[in-house]
Amino acid sequence: MTNHAVVVMGAGAPDALDSVAWKLKAPMITLGPDAAEVHLPAGVAPGVAKNMRSSSFDIACVPLQGRRKKLLLADMDATIIEQESLDVLADAFGFGREVAKITDRAMRGELDFESALKTRVALLRGHEIDKAASVLRERITITAGAKTLVKTMRAHGAKTALVTGGFDMFAAPVAERVGFDEVFANRLRSTDFRFTGQVAEPILGQNAKAERLEALCREHGLKTDDVIAVGDGANDRAMIAASGFGVGFRPKPVLMETADAVLRYMDLTALLYIQGYRRDEFVVAS
Repeated sequence: MTNHAVVVMGAGAPDALDSVAWKLKAPMITLGPDAAEVHLPAGVAPGVAKNMRSSSFDIACVPLQGRRKKLLLADMDATIIEQESLDVLADAFGFGREVAKITDRAMRGELDFESALKTRVALLRGHEIDKAASVLRERITITAGAKTLVKTMRAHGAKTALVTGGFDMFAAPVAERVGFDEVFANRLRSTDFRFTGQVAEPILGQNAKAERLEALCREHGLKTDDVIAVGDGANDRAMIAASGFGVGFRPKPVLMETADAVLRYMDLTALLYIQGYRRDEFVVAS
């Protein structure tokens, strides 16, 4: 029974897969100019996917049953946006190097996420909220493919949620720009239009992301198998593990062990190819 798809993504992917498909006597299905797949038995597909891994392509091995997901959960920092928002703020306020080191260690799983977050936020004490918002508007950039990913899934009836350990005052504008249905984020405390250097409890960390996934499934009458999730760091592990299909986007090593697929080369439209969308089905964002 051909119940798995091996998806090859990247420049020249259809040509690269064609010879493999011929040897396997399995028809190749072209999804787009940079993606193609073959359908293989469950016992064969993982081995083929493993053997095809290279320095040029992203490979995913996906069950055909329930392939198109009904709910997308996405991390924000270094996933939907290209930066770590707290690092951007710290750099603008003059203590970027110190914060960036803490962020990197936390995302690698070397530091407790909540403790690292509180340590970094404490450095914001006394800084103006308006200046922070202005800095992020100027410096934050949306990751390639994010808008098309969200717009396409919504057009096909899926729900989409931005779930981040970042902060609501920054995440809400990002969610609006990209087109997410919902956004869940931490909250920074402030007084007199300045940061107090504290995070409002409860902190949305690793476990909270997975809990939010389960809550959204209950709310929308879905199973966890109906979810595709994407993130890059240690605090995304539980969410990635709980989802029907978890994707590591340019992930830290600690997340690679958990993710069902790892994207090193493709942009976020790869999540559409993974679900079996053809390029002509993409709803391209302007």
